[in-house]
Amino acid sequence: MNYFFQYLVYGLQLGSVYALLALGYTMVYGIVGMINFAHGDFLMIGAVGTYFIAKAFEGMRIDGTYPMLIVGLIILIAMTMTGFVATGVEAIAYRPLRNKPRMIALITAVGVSMFLENFPRALPFIGPNPRSFPTLFSTNVLKIFGATVTVTQIIMIVLAVITMSILYYVVNHTKVGSQMRAVSMDKDAASLMGININRVISITFFIGGALAGISGICYASAYPQVDVYMGSWLGNMSFVSAVLGGIGDIRGAMLGGFILGIAQIFATALNSTFGYAVGFIILIIILLVRPAGLMGKLVIEKV
Repeated sequence: MNYFFQYLVYGLQLGSVYALLALGYTMVYGIVGMINFAHGDFLMIGAVGTYFIAKAFEGMRIDGTYPMLIVGLIILIAMTMTGFVATGVEAIAYRPLRNKPRMIALITAVGVSMFLENFPRALPFIGPNPRSFPTLFSTNVLKIFGATVTVTQIIMIVLAVITMSILYYVVNHTKVGSQMRAVSMDKDAASLMGININRVISITFFIGGALAGISGICYASAYPQVDVYMGSWLGNMSFVSAVLGGIGDIRGAMLGGFILGIAQIFATALNSTFGYAVGFIILIIILLVRPAGLMGKLVIEKV
């Protein structure tokens, strides 16, 4: 039983990363109607950016650890930076293609992903080599139901749940959220009602990028190594999470992320190779059994 709770903790830890990243996928798809395959690379930008930001604050360490106020500032700067990168990508690469066939936008997203991975790799101060991620959170260990739980894991899971709850509130109970929902339903009608479509989509990308930045920090804190390709695999798994939960549905993205994270950890415990494959097995099954996802709804498009 101890092993069960231990694997469950690891699954929730990984699932929180998938869920935060899947939210970006599902928001962009729900509002713009495109799959942003470069979204996983925003996680990498958030993690690598946090590495350099933390280095800039290294002189403020006390007994080898950062004060919580400094940690909060580092996370806020990293989130904002990643959000602006995502907004810039949308303005430069995606906005000119908004009225083009979706396949063109999809191919562009793949190209943007390749650029975001290889451009930092070519920069001398970043390069292709992995770097050790600095310790931001406490390394204290607790015992819960016989499982060994670190303070970092607790912070990751709690931070993910709080962030996702705030996003759900913003989308469903604020003016900006109502504008997002209006744009997702009908862009032309929303424009006629006085909603600035470009502004709403930019805000959507900013929020998605900021969430990716948080997920990058969480992942790098749990697995303290960053490199320019770290977002590729995580982006794929988060896309599976979004499809599993029902892409376009915020609650579905959260649910799908945690389900996939837990499934992967338990599958890896049985066989390390099977752990890599379980995500794609789940994707195939969900597309065959319930194409709209666990909480998604099939939409009939009028011709």
